[in-house]
Amino acid sequence: MRQLLLGISKVIDSINDWVGQYVSWLNLGLVLLVCGDVIVRRVLGNSSAGINELEWHIFALVFLLGMGYTFKHDRHVRVDLFYHNFKPKDKARVDFIGTLIFLLPWSAILLFYAWGYTAESFRMGETSPDPGGLPARYLIKGAISIGMLLLFLQGISQVIKNAFTIWDNSSTEVDQHQNAQ
Repeated sequence: MRQLLLGISKVIDSINDWVGQYVSWLNLGLVLLVCGDVIVRRVLGNSSAGINELEWHIFALVFLLGMGYTFKHDRHVRVDLFYHNFKPKDKARVDFIGTLIFLLPWSAILLFYAWGYTAESFRMGETSPDPGGLPARYLIKGAISIGMLLLFLQGISQVIKNAFTIWDNSSTEVDQHQNAQ
């Protein structure tokens, strides 16, 4: 059972690492797009609603699709008054309880509602309300569902790893698994 759970955790970690590494390239595209937009706006005095929306959408993709990756690498926002001084098992307890009580339920709820939100947008063929805006608004709304799914899965992976850290007297295998990442 241990190997199965650690295997599931490793697959989830791999998925979020893969997504995070590819999504990070969107930042370069976003910088180039914004620079190009600024140049066109300053030189030609022209701007496009579609380009502005594309900038927002790319930023949203980076944020939404990168949540699981950020959580995996412990780069999320944390109010840390005492946590950094905790022993590894105490940190694992805090993370285990916090993930079970807060992250998993809320990401599941958001995933459920985001899916309906996306499906409704797709059903009605929603487009941008702005003239010259982007079509197929359901695509960016679908990123909410995908991002929440990736975050939910990463939460499961973290619960697995934290459980083994908490309940093992020798957590070397879990530590080795986490260090191999």
